Amino acid sequence: MTNQKLKSQYKVFIVEDNELYARVLKKQLTDDKLNVKVFHNGTDFINALHEAPDVVTLDYTLPDMTGKEVLEKIQKELPSANVIVISAQESIDTAIELMKLGAYDYIMKAPDTRERLSNVINNIYKTDQLKTENKILKDAVAEKYNFRSLIKGNSREIDHVFELMNKATQTNISVSIYGETGTGKELVAKGIHFNSKRNAKPFVAVNVSAIPDGLIESELFGHEKGAFTGADFRKIGKFELANGGTLFLDEIADLNLNLQAKLLRVIQERELVRLGGNETIPLDVRIITATHKNLAALAAEDKFRQDLYYRLLGLPIEIPPLRQRGNDKILLAKFFVDEFCRDNEMEPKTISDEAKQMLLTYHYPGNIRELKAIMELACVMCSRDVIKPNHLNMNVDENVQNLLAAEKTLEEYNNDIVKYFLNKYNQNVRLVANKLGIGKSTIYRMLQKDMN
Repeated sequence: MTNQKLKSQYKVFIVEDNELYARVLKKQLTDDKLNVKVFHNGTDFINALHEAPDVVTLDYTLPDMTGKEVLEKIQKELPSANVIVISAQESIDTAIELMKLGAYDYIMKAPDTRERLSNVINNIYKTDQLKTENKILKDAVAEKYNFRSLIKGNSREIDHVFELMNKATQTNISVSIYGETGTGKELVAKGIHFNSKRNAKPFVAVNVSAIPDGLIESELFGHEKGAFTGADFRKIGKFELANGGTLFLDEIADLNLNLQAKLLRVIQERELVRLGGNETIPLDVRIITATHKNLAALAAEDKFRQDLYYRLLGLPIEIPPLRQRGNDKILLAKFFVDEFCRDNEMEPKTISDEAKQMLLTYHYPGNIRELKAIMELACVMCSRDVIKPNHLNMNVDENVQNLLAAEKTLEEYNNDIVKYFLNKYNQNVRLVANKLGIGKSTIYRMLQKDMN
């Protein structure tokens, strides 16, 4: 999280050799938000530059230095300071020269100088506060969408995803994300957008499969009033809403072929015309797509346009299913438990070793969404501070039926079978060894290898 803070007080240094005039300026400027300090010569002021004033009002004529010399010193040692030069001489050339050197403003000494100076400093203060607020918000967004804050995991598989996400942030290349339902495809898309140069512009997400075919064209491209029956007002489509930013098209494989042709044209031409309209609207939109289906296979079978497939492919990112992410399952389980307990003001809970073993061996057909649901229910079912296997609501029999879909090595299948029976018989190594006809040492070696 950023250390940037809004300033409760603003430092203003007045450099003025006329003591009476300096006192008048100080009285005029001092208030709850401005901390004002006076210097009567350039040397004393420069010796105090380490105090880092936010604003300096600088008399152009000083007893020991010229205003130009002092300004050059400020620009060298504290370029962030806003310098307002105050002078009794009316010289356009001098004003221009000082502004080129970095002065914020140049004010002539006159009856209204104090009011003008006060207005200028207030404007500087408001502008700097706004910049700081924006910086705080931007840093907060950057922290929220830091890859490892957004997607929990330390496995080799997820590290590879982070590497590809980082590459995607460097350019505007299209990104196609593949992953089973519940693996976090939208989180990957958000992570790319909010870490790219487009992060100040909109991120607009559309679930293509959730919108009826009759409405999807209007949803994407917008429509004019009267474009069709029921179009009582102009609608701005998702492409326009995402202009300058990122459009995330989730479940893109479900888009019908007719709309695929229109989508291809919009992407190629970088412009669109709303339904029922004539105005051509230029677009600058990055496209990120996602699907749980094999888009290449669909394109080969002419169920998805090949030209659109290659246009959208860009940088492909495949998100591994949770069952392939090893100890990330435990890391995520702990995260969901901590989050649920915090949000519901419950006492913190830990996960027993037996429950961890059960979490490690489960197949997770619903991926991360399923794990989140399992852990939240476990928190509710657990009346004490330790989550045990009986608190985990898993369809373990379904897990066994789905094992072959993973296409593992024989050794991996053997390990899964052993772990299944360990969970079934409450980690009773002797009983499991007897049931499977193997030695206890084989089971212990397998468990030790998994811990490493």
